[in-house]
Amino acid sequence: TSFSTPKKKKRDDGMREHVTGCARSEGYYKIDKKDKLKYLNNSRAFAEEPPADTQVRIIPAQPHASTRAGSERRSEQRRLLSSFTGSCDSDLLKFNQLKFRKKKLKFCKSHIHDWGLFAMEPIAADEMVIEYVGQNIRQVIADMREKRYEDEGIGSSYMFRVDHDTIIDATKCGNFARFINHSCNPNCYAKVITVESQKKIVIYSKQHINVNEEITYDYKFPIEDVKIPCLCGSENCRGTLN
Repeated sequence: TSFSTPKKKKRDDGMREHVTGCARSEGYYKIDKKDKLKYLNNSRAFAEEPPADTQVRIIPAQPHASTRAGSERRSEQRRLLSSFTGSCDSDLLKFNQLKFRKKKLKFCKSHIHDWGLFAMEPIAADEMVIEYVGQNIRQVIADMREKRYEDEGIGSSYMFRVDHDTIIDATKCGNFARFINHSCNPNCYAKVITVESQKKIVIYSKQHINVNEEITYDYKFPIEDVKIPCLCGSENCRGTLN
């Protein structure tokens, strides 16, 4: 593997001559300081020397390429933002903002039922509060799991119906959204949005929510013979969840 490399020859202009014809195939080698100074001085002199026809004409300064490209990208982003805001895709824009800047929430004991979700910062009206996260399952699997949860002693139901075929199960793998309690006079509501051809459930605020205020929404359970009592305590309480 050891072999002698031929010495690098220099051309008449002082630059190193590449034996193989390509600088990349010869690997890395150091350049003498003298040669480097010659190259820098020549390039600087060429850059500072004005052309012959610029004695009368004044050429305006051109912005740097990276600066110009950055300003064009920012203007394009502003155009896209304005088009998104004025169209039906505003929900998608809000959802992206919610992913990068999540609302400050906490769960603790609630006067309505067991655990509840509370706001740790003021939330304006018509804002995305939190996404209801869980496993997307079919109706058949939901019926099987509901029976199994009853056998295991899990009294609360954390299943949220998206459409006729899809249900989100947050019983054993979900986020803080499953702690939101029902209220007949809620300060939030649930909405189904489509993100990248996938349906998601997002909790929106109906009104301004203060700090330490409990977040609630209407479960909208179907009407059944076996009634579930409601403990929200609001003035217009219906008395039952279903």
